[in-house]
Amino acid sequence: MSKFKYSTVTAVVIANMVGTGVFTSLGFQLLDIRSGFVLLLLWAVGGVIALSGAMTYAELGAALPRSGGEYNFLTRIYHPAVGFASGWVSATVGFAGPTALAAMTFAAYATSALGEDANPWVLKAIACGLIVVLTLVHASTRRNSGGLQVAFTVLKVGVIVVFCIAALWVVDTPQPVRFVFATEDVSLITSGAFAVSLIYVSYAYTGWNAATYLSGELDDPQRTLPRILMLGTAVVMLLYLALNYVFLRVTPMDAMVGQVEVGYIAADAAFGDVGGRFAGLVLSLLLISTVSAMTVAGPRVLQVIGEDIRQLGILARTNADGVPAIAIAVQSSLSILFILTSTFESVLVFSGFILALNSLVTVLGVFVLRIRQPDLPRPYRTFGYPVTPLIYLSLTAWTLWFVLINRTIESLLGLGVILLGLITYALIPRRPVKDAE
Repeated sequence: MSKFKYSTVTAVVIANMVGTGVFTSLGFQLLDIRSGFVLLLLWAVGGVIALSGAMTYAELGAALPRSGGEYNFLTRIYHPAVGFASGWVSATVGFAGPTALAAMTFAAYATSALGEDANPWVLKAIACGLIVVLTLVHASTRRNSGGLQVAFTVLKVGVIVVFCIAALWVVDTPQPVRFVFATEDVSLITSGAFAVSLIYVSYAYTGWNAATYLSGELDDPQRTLPRILMLGTAVVMLLYLALNYVFLRVTPMDAMVGQVEVGYIAADAAFGDVGGRFAGLVLSLLLISTVSAMTVAGPRVLQVIGEDIRQLGILARTNADGVPAIAIAVQSSLSILFILTSTFESVLVFSGFILALNSLVTVLGVFVLRIRQPDLPRPYRTFGYPVTPLIYLSLTAWTLWFVLINRTIESLLGLGVILLGLITYALIPRRPVKDAE
């Protein structure tokens, strides 16, 4: 059975992150924050959180090398019920929701760039069509799947770099945005608005852990997984800071407030109507790699759940090339359901909250695993332990608390999904097919 290449999995990590979040979040952040320094600080803090999480996940992935991400980790560290609840979250929200958001953003960018004021159902149809096409590709062979992913990810990084340089080059009079610290920034940084905005940023960085979902399909995962996680996250952090600096530098803030397609708006401000439409169309194409990457990584959670629970064994079935085609079809169907039934911002906050909580429990697991299994072979140990995971835990917990207070409905819905997963686990007669090794 073929394996994914190092470059393919690195591309999956980068493409999972660079997508909906960075091309949409700034519009929502500007509703409450107008300081350029604070806005860039959000993305820097989000990068530190993601890097801290990636270094911690690298230890867990090297010590517990099996596909499935948090499902695998939490099953081994805590209890199968906790692992199932995490896998339930990943299957129902963690990948299906973000895949839907990326496809919806693709449709919004594409129609805006073409100058069309599309009917909402036309946008939904375009988003669903993209998911169907990518599902067919990724359910075929690893060669097709990996080749498509690497090509679109290389294109994505190259276009972002060119876009940033070109936008700064052509703008004669940059926007008068303050990027240095001022005393009035203190109240913003310690506010609930900063914490809620940080959940948008955390969502944008979601995907730094994507390689752990493919560990079992990666050559020598104990050696390569840590490098993939940290390299992918570091590259994305630099891209995010550059993109948001350019957005703020070339576009009036008022033009982006509350808007989804801030990348297109920035392109229009920098290059004019025709150039902006072309750049917006190109940016929309970049979102294809995001949808693609999530269609690769997410179904592996369903596959591993199917391997462990006989009643869900259909999810573990693979084609001749070892691709979990049924699991891919199931996740894509859930994404299409999100597109047809939900609004953009509600899915964004809801998904961001529940994914941050899922990762919080997983990062905490590095302490639990070291206490319970001190002699377990650890080819890689978290750099800066215990400070690194504590940075992740403290900042993420702070963010979750403020989101729970300020966006209670979405937060409670997220907790409800977890509870439903635990109830489902309790109701399923469990006769594991194999141990989670």
